[in-house]
Amino acid sequence: MSSNRAEPAGKQKRTRDRRKPAAGRVELSGTPVRRFAVDDFEIGRPLGKGKFGNVYLARLKESHFIVALKVLFKSQIEKEGLEPQLRREIEIQAHLQHPNILRLYNYFHDARRVYLILEYAPRGELYKELQKSHTLDEQRTVTIMEEVADALIYCHEKKVIHRDIKPENLLLGLRGEVKIADFGWSVHTPSLRRKTACGTLDYLPPEIIERRTYNEKVDLWSIGVLCYELLVGSPPFESPSHIETYQRILKVDVRFPPSLPLGAQDLISRLLRYQPSERLPLAQILEHPWVRAHSQRVLPPSIQMAS
Repeated sequence: MSSNRAEPAGKQKRTRDRRKPAAGRVELSGTPVRRFAVDDFEIGRPLGKGKFGNVYLARLKESHFIVALKVLFKSQIEKEGLEPQLRREIEIQAHLQHPNILRLYNYFHDARRVYLILEYAPRGELYKELQKSHTLDEQRTVTIMEEVADALIYCHEKKVIHRDIKPENLLLGLRGEVKIADFGWSVHTPSLRRKTACGTLDYLPPEIIERRTYNEKVDLWSIGVLCYELLVGSPPFESPSHIETYQRILKVDVRFPPSLPLGAQDLISRLLRYQPSERLPLAQILEHPWVRAHSQRVLPPSIQMAS
């Protein structure tokens, strides 16, 4: 369930103090750094289960603040060699504060587990909404595109490339607003240029498949794939085999159903370009005629006041 789901993780140094496990140096908004232990929480129902651990609905006993507590098993993390991904998830997500990015408030660990204190997204994964309805209408799709694009503009300004935008990694807040999660694959790089393979097959851009140096424009490709999947119900390059999927991606073999609105086709075709430099910039997604015609995005009060 994305970051309300147990996924890639890493190890931290063990603490000798069993009563108060070591805490990450992550500040809660407006409060000093404090040390947490599992006894500080009332643990509720599971929100998701995975290979590396589980995510639970939890409440801080002291303040009654509701969170999602991601509990990861060190043994599994070490076995799979995923320590770098956990460190990346903590280092990056803890410093991102945007209404469409899932907050990582803090973390702590004990001898066997790592605990991430995350923002609770009550409506779960976008993927599950898509499973139920198969496709989304233009207004809902446009709103999601605006929210994801706005969050990615913020990430790229912070020199963060997400690299794994997909419905499973987009959680939904109380009003249905998107919360980008799972920063385990993301990178913080001052140069914004990388050369490692990552991400999800159906969403991989040509430059990653070909193991070329890439930059933040990989996220532009992914948001184009996302737009297609939300409207059509399946990714644009989905094929019976991995090889066929790769081949279609490299050829940018996009087949639009006749029912797909022309405005959406235009936006998607401007994002799914083989050459990263030719992809439509995020800011221009927000100004695209099809997006503007169907926009129903409601900004959070704090953003409205600032604008």
